[in-house]
Amino acid sequence: MNSAGMAAGTRLTDEVLRMFRALGDETRLRLLRRLREGEQCVCDLTDELDTRQSLLSFHLRSLKDAGLVTDRRDGRWVYYALNPDGLETLRRALDELRPSNRALRVLRRCD
Repeated sequence: MNSAGMAAGTRLTDEVLRMFRALGDETRLRLLRRLREGEQCVCDLTDELDTRQSLLSFHLRSLKDAGLVTDRRDGRWVYYALNPDGLETLRRALDELRPSNRALRVLRRCD
Protein backbone atom coordinates (compact mmCIF):
# COMPACT_ATOMS: atom_id res chain seq x y z
CA MET A 1 0.00 0.00 0.00
CA ASN A 2 1.38 3.42 -0.86
CA SER A 3 1.61 6.31 1.61
CA ALA A 4 -1.56 7.95 0.24
CA GLY A 5 -3.47 4.70 0.75
CA MET A 6 -2.10 4.32 4.27
CA ALA A 7 -3.05 7.92 5.13
CA ALA A 8 -6.58 7.35 3.79
CA GLY A 9 -6.83 4.15 5.83
CA THR A 10 -5.68 5.95 8.97
CA ARG A 11 -8.23 8.75 8.42
CA LEU A 12 -10.97 6.17 7.95
CA THR A 13 -9.89 4.33 11.08
CA ASP A 14 -9.89 7.58 13.08
CA GLU A 15 -13.32 8.44 11.71
CA VAL A 16 -14.75 5.05 12.63
CA LEU A 17 -13.19 5.21 16.11
CA ARG A 18 -14.91 8.57 16.69
CA MET A 19 -18.19 7.00 15.59
CA PHE A 20 -17.86 4.05 17.95
CA ARG A 21 -16.95 6.35 20.84
CA ALA A 22 -20.03 8.46 20.10
CA LEU A 23 -22.19 5.34 20.04
CA GLY A 24 -20.92 4.26 23.46
CA ASP A 25 -23.44 6.39 25.34
CA GLU A 26 -27.08 5.55 26.02
CA THR A 27 -28.30 9.14 25.55
CA ARG A 28 -26.61 9.37 22.15
CA LEU A 29 -28.16 6.09 21.06
CA ARG A 30 -31.56 7.37 22.15
CA LEU A 31 -30.96 10.55 20.13
CA LEU A 32 -30.11 8.53 17.02
CA ARG A 33 -33.27 6.46 17.44
CA ARG A 34 -35.36 9.64 17.71
CA LEU A 35 -33.71 11.12 14.63
CA ARG A 36 -34.70 8.04 12.60
CA GLU A 37 -38.13 9.69 12.43
CA GLY A 38 -36.64 12.69 10.61
CA GLU A 39 -35.12 16.07 11.31
CA GLN A 40 -35.95 17.43 14.75
CA CYS A 41 -35.45 20.67 16.61
CA VAL A 42 -33.24 20.55 19.67
CA CYS A 43 -36.12 21.98 21.71
CA ASP A 44 -38.33 19.00 20.79
CA LEU A 45 -35.54 16.53 21.55
CA THR A 46 -35.04 18.15 24.96
CA ASP A 47 -38.72 17.62 25.82
CA GLU A 48 -38.89 14.08 24.39
CA LEU A 49 -35.76 12.87 26.18
CA ASP A 50 -36.46 14.81 29.40
CA THR A 51 -32.91 16.22 29.41
CA ARG A 52 -31.42 19.66 29.98
CA GLN A 53 -30.69 21.46 26.72
CA SER A 54 -27.04 22.02 27.64
CA LEU A 55 -26.47 18.29 28.19
CA LEU A 56 -28.38 17.40 25.05
CA SER A 57 -26.35 19.91 23.04
CA PHE A 58 -23.15 18.26 24.32
CA HIS A 59 -24.35 14.85 23.11
CA LEU A 60 -25.54 16.19 19.77
CA ARG A 61 -22.19 17.89 19.28
CA SER A 62 -20.43 14.55 19.91
CA LEU A 63 -22.65 12.87 17.31
CA LYS A 64 -22.05 15.70 14.85
CA ASP A 65 -18.27 15.62 15.40
CA ALA A 66 -18.39 11.86 14.76
CA GLY A 67 -20.20 12.47 11.46
CA LEU A 68 -23.38 10.68 12.50
CA VAL A 69 -25.71 13.70 12.49
CA THR A 70 -25.96 17.02 10.69
CA ASP A 71 -27.43 20.28 11.88
CA ARG A 72 -28.91 23.40 10.38
CA ARG A 73 -29.88 26.67 11.96
CA ASP A 74 -33.24 28.28 11.30
CA GLY A 75 -33.47 31.54 13.21
CA ARG A 76 -32.77 30.79 16.85
CA TRP A 77 -33.44 27.06 16.55
CA VAL A 78 -31.09 24.28 15.51
CA TYR A 79 -32.44 21.22 13.73
CA TYR A 80 -30.65 17.87 13.71
CA ALA A 81 -30.89 14.93 11.31
CA LEU A 82 -29.12 11.65 10.73
CA ASN A 83 -26.18 11.88 8.35
CA PRO A 84 -26.65 9.12 5.73
CA ASP A 85 -23.00 9.35 4.65
CA GLY A 86 -21.77 8.82 8.19
CA LEU A 87 -24.12 5.90 8.74
CA GLU A 88 -22.92 4.35 5.48
CA THR A 89 -19.29 4.68 6.60
CA LEU A 90 -20.20 2.95 9.85
CA ARG A 91 -22.05 0.18 7.99
CA ARG A 92 -19.05 -0.44 5.74
CA ALA A 93 -16.73 -0.58 8.76
CA LEU A 94 -18.98 -3.18 10.39
CA ASP A 95 -19.19 -5.17 7.15
CA GLU A 96 -15.38 -5.37 7.14
CA LEU A 97 -15.56 -7.13 10.51
CA ARG A 98 -17.75 -9.95 9.22
CA PRO A 99 -15.91 -13.23 9.00
CA SER A 100 -15.10 -14.40 5.52
CA ASN A 101 -16.39 -17.79 4.39
CA ARG A 102 -12.88 -19.16 4.93
CA ALA A 103 -12.85 -17.91 8.50
CA LEU A 104 -16.01 -19.86 9.33
CA ARG A 105 -14.28 -23.23 9.03
CA VAL A 106 -11.82 -24.59 11.52
CA LEU A 107 -8.31 -24.31 10.09
CA ARG A 108 -6.68 -26.69 12.51
CA ARG A 109 -8.02 -28.80 15.34
CA CYS A 110 -6.29 -28.58 18.68
CA ASP A 111 -5.61 -31.96 20.24
